[in-house]
Amino acid sequence: MNKSMIIGTVLGIGVATAGGAIASYQFNKEPDHAKVIKTLAVTKEVKIPHEECVDKTVVRQKPVQDQNRIAGKVIGAVVGGALGNQVGGGNGKKVATVAGAVAGGYAGDKVQSNMQKGDTYTTVEQSCKTVYETREEITGYDVTYRIKDKEEVVRMSYDPGQQIPLQNGQLVFTPQAETVTR
Repeated sequence: MNKSMIIGTVLGIGVATAGGAIASYQFNKEPDHAKVIKTLAVTKEVKIPHEECVDKTVVRQKPVQDQNRIAGKVIGAVVGGALGNQVGGGNGKKVATVAGAVAGGYAGDKVQSNMQKGDTYTTVEQSCKTVYETREEITGYDVTYRIKDKEEVVRMSYDPGQQIPLQNGQLVFTPQAETVTR
């Protein structure tokens, strides 16, 4: 065999072996990140109470001094008795006076009752009630990820983006820094 052919064969075998070793290293190397397949926001409904107040015009009855309407009954009975006394003569006059007093007392009671009901005042009062505003709040993210050919789901407190870092084959959960624009 020719010397250059031997050198070429040895070099060829060496390159093939090194290439195989490098390829084998690349295929057996642990990945440094998991690929994110899908991210789904997990939400909950939050009710926020706040108070709403409105001014309302209210009509109220003034306090009654004479609950039993005695003044109306007495004045009505006196006026009714006096008018009844003007009618008839003899015993009829007495009956007419008593009937006039009874009717006058009843009428006086009704007149005073209507006057008391109409004795009102108007005021403005504030009426308040608690109402609830409802909104959705994100509590986390269900993230479907793939490492090599295996897919799994994990709940995270932040949206990881397109990939999740791995360290020793384990997911590394570190929220990405948020940039604030001023």
